[in-house]
Amino acid sequence: MILGEPQFHISEEHFNEYNSDLQQRGIVARRVEDDDKVTYVLGMPGTDPDEPVDVPEDQTEKRKGQVYLVGTDLPLTPKADKMSKSRGNVVNPDHVVQDYGADALRMYEMFMWPLEATKPWSMDGVNGVRGFLDRAWRMIIDDKAEAITLNAAVQDIAATEEQNRVLHKTIGAVTKDLEGMSFNTAIARLMEFTNFFTREEVRPKSAMEQFVLLLSPYAPHICEELWQALGHSETLAYQPWPEFNPDLAKDDTIEIPVQIKGKLRAKIQVPADISAEDLKQAALADPRIQELLEGKQIVKEIVVPGRLVNFVVK
Repeated sequence: MILGEPQFHISEEHFNEYNSDLQQRGIVARRVEDDDKVTYVLGMPGTDPDEPVDVPEDQTEKRKGQVYLVGTDLPLTPKADKMSKSRGNVVNPDHVVQDYGADALRMYEMFMWPLEATKPWSMDGVNGVRGFLDRAWRMIIDDKAEAITLNAAVQDIAATEEQNRVLHKTIGAVTKDLEGMSFNTAIARLMEFTNFFTREEVRPKSAMEQFVLLLSPYAPHICEELWQALGHSETLAYQPWPEFNPDLAKDDTIEIPVQIKGKLRAKIQVPADISAEDLKQAALADPRIQELLEGKQIVKEIVVPGRLVNFVVK
């Protein structure tokens, strides 16, 4: 369930006490009854009675962790309720589409939280997702050109080893999350991909095409535009899903934490396929570890390749 954005509530007792003050400030108080309990939801008068404007920040102040109406002792309690006209917290999707686009609305609903969770709506969140889509567009398209033209960084060349590693890590993660309906984590991986390739001076066209296919279930409209800009005349809807290659996703080196008596003391960079014995020796060769072990007796060594090294000493 998607709740409305958090709104300020006050008790019926506080409403009766501060009603005149609220009216002087132009603050609307809507009566809400829940399980025989009466509260009032505060908001500023809006143009649409079903979409009131929230109480502005300059009308509130925080003291000792509690929010109050400015200049009063009226405590304001933020609460996210189920959307309803009586609470005045309904979000009209038509307005969101008009201001941010259908893809941003669609993607935000999948990015908010896991699907099974109950979560409050946030226009700041919609704006953040729209910002990501804008970055993805600029990664591929020259936003300064008058017509839709590929960014000069997008070139028809082979991907580097590191670029391939990032690409296939993304393909593997997004594919797994999509199959498990973990859309929020899949979108997070696509954001990581965009952050990486935006910093790349040269972006292989093939990698950009794979990215667009991965993004398309979440933002189909912008992806059709990007697919066309990448030189394709037919829809991407019938294209095969990107194929994950685990060998290309492997890291050459990995970072391993080194502990002494269970406490983290250092981190070392080692080959990803290092053996347990070589990993132990690499940990013992670290200057910080050598300093901490000086004068102590190692009574137990715990070495887990790819995970950690822990020395128990006395």
